[in-house]
Amino acid sequence: MVTEVRPPRRDEMAAYYRALPCANGLPSWEPADAAWHGGPEPWPPQRTPASAEQLEKLAAADIENESFHPIATFVDGECVGASATISFEVTVPGGRTARMAGVTATGVIATHRRRGYLRQMVQAMFEAAWERGEPLAMLSASEGSIYGRFGFSPATYRTRWELARHEAALLPAEPDPGSLELVDAAQAKTAWPRVHAEVRAHRVGELSPLPGRWDGLSDEADGTNGPLRFLAHRDKHGDVDGIANFRLPWSPTADRAGTLVVEALEATNSVAYRALWGLLIDFDLTKTVVAPGRPRDEPLRWMLTNPRAMRITRQTDNLWARLLDVPRALTQRSYLAPGSLNFTIDDDQMWPANNGTWHMKADDAVATCVPTDGTADLTITLSALSSLYFGGMSAQNLAHAGHITAHADGAIGHLARMFWTDPEPHNSFGF
Repeated sequence: MVTEVRPPRRDEMAAYYRALPCANGLPSWEPADAAWHGGPEPWPPQRTPASAEQLEKLAAADIENESFHPIATFVDGECVGASATISFEVTVPGGRTARMAGVTATGVIATHRRRGYLRQMVQAMFEAAWERGEPLAMLSASEGSIYGRFGFSPATYRTRWELARHEAALLPAEPDPGSLELVDAAQAKTAWPRVHAEVRAHRVGELSPLPGRWDGLSDEADGTNGPLRFLAHRDKHGDVDGIANFRLPWSPTADRAGTLVVEALEATNSVAYRALWGLLIDFDLTKTVVAPGRPRDEPLRWMLTNPRAMRITRQTDNLWARLLDVPRALTQRSYLAPGSLNFTIDDDQMWPANNGTWHMKADDAVATCVPTDGTADLTITLSALSSLYFGGMSAQNLAHAGHITAHADGAIGHLARMFWTDPEPHNSFGF
């Protein structure tokens, strides 16, 4: 038996996709209520296997995408496992960006599971990302128990919330100098990249969009759900500074009738943000607003006369992070509190280059991280450091769980103050 772990050739791409749940129609998400899904069911119905024509279209698109890096496992020439990374830029604390390898579309066919093929593919992807100069990897975990053993750990969260229209009163505010406008898909395609670029510059955890990110927006109906609608906000100069995609899905039952689903909403300022939500939560002939994939600390809650009216119905981790190059990653972000720490890492999960004791010093916007022979203030697992990297996790909770051990008084609190970010990190789309 000959086993190869390598990038697939062009003529092997159809077989590559057949190993992936996104193309073979097999389950691609654990059977739980998904916070990224706005419908009442736990997750969308499974797709049928892709046709030969669809596989060819996938292959043609991905081959032309220089940011897409596929990897596959071949046993005696048969593709039995597949995965890929996509090269992104992700916003890190301080408004900077870091290069990131986004692990996506991963699968091993059922007849070849539990043979170490996934680990081999992940190792190969880590090595390739390192060579491309990407100091961290991230993914959305389809199953919570899989990727921790490779050093990944949750770094961002997302929620799905509901708000009854009769409870959706907003607190008084200054008059809006801008205006709202229902626009078509063509106008939305133009507005989204501009709005997202400005939001991404300031939102920790947000990703650079892939080419064609908004090309699929359409005014056409989607089955019985009706068409996607688009709401734009213009500032006093007439420039779009906020955009929302929403849908009024059809329901065969009275309890789900009158539901408005906000599939995406971004605004570059609080005035546009409030105006967009103000209309959507008080839309004519609706009863309930549902918003999936939203931040845990949604500002809208604090604009309501009754904050508890906005009920979180689902919550889950979103992006999981894994630092590949600890010193490089840590020096690419800034820190809320200046100071220095000596910390020891035991990266026993596939990447020993991070092992040892490191001295990190942060001063204003500049940080350094170098090996040291000094005494460690704390010992931290690689997965815990990866969770802390974007500033949205609690160092105290990680310490209570045994992922951080203090060797000096106050070390955990100092770590927490340095890495903390407000607001919490969030990313608005998956990959």
